[in-house]
Amino acid sequence: MRTDLIRKTALTAATIAATGGGIAGPAIAAHAAAPEGKPAAQVQNRKDHGQRELNVRYEAQPNFYYCGPAATRNALSVQGKDINVDAMAKEMGTTEAGTNSINDITPVLNKETGKNAYHSVEISSPTADEKQTDKLRTDIVDTVDDGRAVVANIAGTAVDTDGNTHSFEGGHYISVVGYRDGGHEVKIADSADPATASYWMSVDNLADWIATRGYSAS
Repeated sequence: MRTDLIRKTALTAATIAATGGGIAGPAIAAHAAAPEGKPAAQVQNRKDHGQRELNVRYEAQPNFYYCGPAATRNALSVQGKDINVDAMAKEMGTTEAGTNSINDITPVLNKETGKNAYHSVEISSPTADEKQTDKLRTDIVDTVDDGRAVVANIAGTAVDTDGNTHSFEGGHYISVVGYRDGGHEVKIADSADPATASYWMSVDNLADWIATRGYSAS
């Protein structure tokens, strides 16, 4: 049964305005760093102090309503895959109202990776509690350590670690492609605007950004 997590991410006038009209520019070079961090065997230290970033072949979304396919495409690019966003949009049922939910993203991620590695996780409350935030942090660290990116459905306004505001009142999709400080801060690849293709955000802010919706992680 669908809940608020599944509500349509229709792009409102406020969302379009927040993305400068929503029409993103051409693809740009990836904002990425060579993977680093401690081996999985040192999981305790990794979670306390670890950092890792995946190599993203970033592309901006070609129109205001393709954030779901574009976020999925950027997420899959860390595994060396290059899937056409139009094909993914068709599979996800994307329309000018957006992509309905994270549950439409997860099957495409699994199809393109060739196995059921991804699952959808709901944060149904208006704000994330400590348990939900801890799970998100663990899921991001584990997924990135597996060489995969997380895709998240967000809504509202959040502030990154540089103090910049990112506002998508009608809903949006992003990829999470890295972490530092053991996952207390995470790196986001955002297809909305190549001028802000990537930024860091506290996992607490990200969890509240996802609240009432969900994310796909392995």
